[in-house]
Amino acid sequence: MLQATDVSLLFSDRKLFDEVNIKFTEGNCYGLIGANGAGKSTFLKILSGEIQPTTGNISMGPNERLSVLSQNHFGFEEFNLLETVIMGNKRLYQVMKEKDAIYMKEDFTDEDGVRAAELEGEFAELDGWEAEPEAAQLLEGLNIPTSKHYMLMSELTEGEKVRVLLAQALFGKPDVLLLDEPTNGLDLLSTRWLEEFLINFENTVIVVSHDRYFLNKVCTHMADLDFGKIKLFVGNYDFWKQSSELAARLLSDQNQKAEEKIKELQDFIARFSANASKSKQATSRKKMLDKITLEDIQPSSRRYPWVQFQAEREIGNDLLQVDNLTVTIDGKKIFDNLSFTLRPYDKVALLGPNDITTTTLIRVLMGDLKPDSGTIRWGVTTSRSYLPKDSSEDFAGTESILDWLRQFASKEEDDNTFLRSFLGRMIFSGEEVNKSVNVLSGGEKVRVQLTKMMLQKSNVLVLDDPTNHLDLESISSLNDGLKAFKGSIIFASHDQEFIDTVANRIIAVSSKGMVERADTTLNEFFDNKDVKKKMDELFEGENEA
Repeated sequence: MLQATDVSLLFSDRKLFDEVNIKFTEGNCYGLIGANGAGKSTFLKILSGEIQPTTGNISMGPNERLSVLSQNHFGFEEFNLLETVIMGNKRLYQVMKEKDAIYMKEDFTDEDGVRAAELEGEFAELDGWEAEPEAAQLLEGLNIPTSKHYMLMSELTEGEKVRVLLAQALFGKPDVLLLDEPTNGLDLLSTRWLEEFLINFENTVIVVSHDRYFLNKVCTHMADLDFGKIKLFVGNYDFWKQSSELAARLLSDQNQKAEEKIKELQDFIARFSANASKSKQATSRKKMLDKITLEDIQPSSRRYPWVQFQAEREIGNDLLQVDNLTVTIDGKKIFDNLSFTLRPYDKVALLGPNDITTTTLIRVLMGDLKPDSGTIRWGVTTSRSYLPKDSSEDFAGTESILDWLRQFASKEEDDNTFLRSFLGRMIFSGEEVNKSVNVLSGGEKVRVQLTKMMLQKSNVLVLDDPTNHLDLESISSLNDGLKAFKGSIIFASHDQEFIDTVANRIIAVSSKGMVERADTTLNEFFDNKDVKKKMDELFEGENEA
């Protein structure tokens, strides 16, 4: 159990939290949600004790242990992987080090013997004999092979360090687990392993994530941070979103009779409860959904951008032909004789063992990177709009958002009123349209890029990790816009729901080859045993980049 009592935080002359009172109880997983800048990560730091609140206090049950996903990727460079993971239980690690130091003494005294016996007893109580096997199991679940367990952290890549630190947070069955964006840097296989781990985790979890599929899969409650307050809602992210939207619509409909509104809300609650999945986590959630009252459903203050892509012309008979593509970067082969053909109106999700793989393929397809060998042929009727993973070069200048977008507008659209209106629907209001593009935040850059793509009216959209930097509201709007798009899409993403609802074709690639399936969703792709086996073979030993 973890409780915040009358917690307030004054930050830069702004009250970020105002007398927050909330209790997180055992057996539940809480998704902490809120708009970008609302203070989700800051609130986790208050809960962990890293930041002291201006007023109020944080309390835990007696003898309970809290574990936090470390964001310091270089804080354990001199330790090996198993040792780093075991450090997740600080007291156990202290006992191990003190015990080892005593046994290494040359002049072992009677006092040393008494102390060693005390430590051995505490070591056993803390399940010390299971520490290394548990640490190894966690690492293997996160695709860190046994051959690397005694390597130093300094020898790992950035992506591997992230997974080791996640294993550290999960180690030793903590009573309270705080996870800030735990799926960042994980491949989809590791993400799915983490979902199952949390579903079966019996203590308290509080998680911040922009992955809606992940939140829906693991969460029993949503903790909504809005207007400096946090309100608890039973259910997962979809239930919170749909119920708050329904409440807002009913609230704005002044002509609807009260009895009709109540009936619609009751029907919604019953329908969502009946559709709860059969997993352990969701079964417990369903029991709580059955107890929801109408007063529990309230509108949200969230603002959703308007995302709608329209193609100026249809695609002809040919979309894309890739033949014998080979690419090497810094002496490492990324692809070797890769070949595939895309059909008109395919919506293709590209999967890889790491971001370098998918980003390299997209850059080669878009002509940003020259392959060692092979050919790429786009259909003559295709027109392409591109959202790169890194758009810093696009926004290096000092022009305003408004002026930057003019270069992509037609003559009819090159009008301040039209462009301001367009930007307003993408949540750039008033004088915000005059901000210099070189000072935009990550999320603002993506929303400007999406505005550009809408103005271009291309029939092929190419997007590399488009949900990166976006808040949940923008991700949801982009998701809906891509589902409704009539043209073709080629994209890479870590967002499972995004892939599952947009893609009708999956292509997984690595230097060892590829596996693809058409007319499929992500869940169907992973549920196929032959595909899963092939994926394991393709990605083995390649996810460290």
